[in-house]
Amino acid sequence: MKAQALTAKSRQEALDALSASAEGGPVIDVLVIGGGVTGAGTALDSATRGLNTVVVDAQDWASGTSQWSTKLVHGGLRYLQMLDFKLVHEALTERGLLLTRIAPHLVKPMPFLIPLEHRIWQRAYYGAGVTLYDALANIMPGRRALPIHQHRSRKGLAKKFPDLKHDQAIGAVEYYDATVDDARLVATIVRTAVSYGAKAATRTQVIEILKDAAGRVSGAVMQDLETGNKITAKVNHVINCTGVWTDDVGTLAKTDGGLNVLASKGIHIVVPRERLKGTSGVLIQTEKSVLFFVPWSRYWLIGTTDTAWELDRQNPVATATDIEYVLEHANEVLNTELTRDDVIGWYAGLRPLLQPGTKEGTNSAKVSREHTVASPIPGLTVIGGGKLTTYRIMAKDAVDFALGNRAKELPSITDEIPLLGAVGEAAIRRQMKVIQKQHGWSDQMVDHLLHRYGSLMQELLESIEEDASLAKPLEHATAYLRAEIAYACTHEGVVHLEDLMCRRTRLVYEVLHQGQEAVPEIADIAADKLGWSDEKKQAEIDAYVSRAQAEEAATHADSDKAAAILRSQAESVAPLQPLG
Repeated sequence: MKAQALTAKSRQEALDALSASAEGGPVIDVLVIGGGVTGAGTALDSATRGLNTVVVDAQDWASGTSQWSTKLVHGGLRYLQMLDFKLVHEALTERGLLLTRIAPHLVKPMPFLIPLEHRIWQRAYYGAGVTLYDALANIMPGRRALPIHQHRSRKGLAKKFPDLKHDQAIGAVEYYDATVDDARLVATIVRTAVSYGAKAATRTQVIEILKDAAGRVSGAVMQDLETGNKITAKVNHVINCTGVWTDDVGTLAKTDGGLNVLASKGIHIVVPRERLKGTSGVLIQTEKSVLFFVPWSRYWLIGTTDTAWELDRQNPVATATDIEYVLEHANEVLNTELTRDDVIGWYAGLRPLLQPGTKEGTNSAKVSREHTVASPIPGLTVIGGGKLTTYRIMAKDAVDFALGNRAKELPSITDEIPLLGAVGEAAIRRQMKVIQKQHGWSDQMVDHLLHRYGSLMQELLESIEEDASLAKPLEHATAYLRAEIAYACTHEGVVHLEDLMCRRTRLVYEVLHQGQEAVPEIADIAADKLGWSDEKKQAEIDAYVSRAQAEEAATHADSDKAAAILRSQAESVAPLQPLG
């Protein structure tokens, strides 16, 4: 299997395959709607079973929920309180696979502290919980993916996280989970799926689902949001992986969608790493949600919230109230006081909360506590709920359900499929010492590159060999090389400047003012690699600056409604088509 690049050409090939299927060409076995982690995983699962697969997203890969998570790959420690051992074991098994086989370059171990205030019952309670957590993880065959938990004294807690208040804490339990750049994981899964034969197209919106005389799904009509062209495809199965947009796809098929999915908003703030002294993550239960302090590259991610959201699902926003809530609860457990001035970035995302039961008329469903797969009409499979860690299981269940009895003939093999960059990671890691010296990169830069690319680093180095200037960091975002911008354009499916700022890099929240200072240099590189005219380049810059300014204005509003109005003043680079 050769790594395939996501390019304008590969996008057009996907659109051409869709059109050809309605004109006597090969019928699409599986059309996956939605390019978040579940949709990407479903495309990979389907393609590796040998099915003719196309995945489309109305926006960019990971442009919905999957770009705004807490960046955790975890087993669901809280489910132990519900005695759901099967679910926890399943998630821990997936965590282990990601760490050791599927994506060891992208997913990294991270210790977390649970501070304790009661010497006897809390230490016994949490100690028993994480002991079981470790035991369930160790049932997985093969080498242990993560160290077992340890108990920390008050002195040990102070050493691990000096800026955490210790006047009431008597110590902590330290356990391990893992972290991942969520949007990067999604883009890598999509590229891997394409490398195994799937076709993929962003900015492609499904606007109608077609049915035959018997009422079974027979095709779909899509609109290329870049050109306005409409495309009709002949399809055997449609799998809906659209999260908070689940009901919209049901509307297109003239069905109620089969599942009840509600949107809940969660926000995170980003604080410079040096602002807090600590080397481990921290988990603390608040009255409304769980508060995480996650060491993330050069920053701390602190969140989250959990509030209902009934406004624009494409552009959820953090309000002044949200940010103050997180700061207030963070300051309750910190020795130092964080203020709004310490917040260099933020993000808001929507969780697709699956409600109990399926809708009337749904003829079949497969239910777990975390996700449900249903079929409201023949040929349409809908999956809802779930979490980042178990995306592969969700994808397997969705494709199994769509295939029915054929699933036994074509079982899922994605537990054996490493993502691009995983194979050969250890070798490129050993070679990086020489490469680092050659280019004068810091240890932090080398860790950053290996974590993002793994063995795909070789492709990045080839671009640097062609243009030595790409080995230099961006002037106003020095954590990234110029080569990373060029590579994203030539290999990772970039269509707009927004894709670069928000998902191929995370400058939208890693740098003050959403990285606007770095935009001119990034746009110059993108224009060169994507063939933008001066007018096109300026339009991309204007669109991103408008977005950044609107989102920053929204964070000074006190209510969701007021914030959403301010955010709506920035137009989308590829507006969605109204349905119906």
